Amino acid sequence: MPRPTVTLAPSPRARAMLAAVADGRAEVSDSCEPDMFIDGLVCCDQMLAHTLTHAGLVRPVGPATPSGRHAVTLTAAGVAALAQYPRPLVWPAEREAS
Repeated sequence: MPRPTVTLAPSPRARAMLAAVADGRAEVSDSCEPDMFIDGLVCCDQMLAHTLTHAGLVRPVGPATPSGRHAVTLTAAGVAALAQYPRPLVWPAEREAS
């Protein structure tokens, strides 16, 4: 049975997670429902991490580390989704500090 199509609304959080993947700062767990880690820390929105994976925007690459994590990369669809928006993303707190 084919997997249903997943529609992803490109929220600021989704774009930030895709940007972290593009920057090489993300890993995913070795699981059918992969949890995402950014800068070594567990991501705050695991449902979105699962959605990004199942929508085919990111995919694990290479062998798992001893901790059971894989590096993750953008797929062509992920690159296209991220390219629709200007980078870098700047959060309001960072905007106020500059």
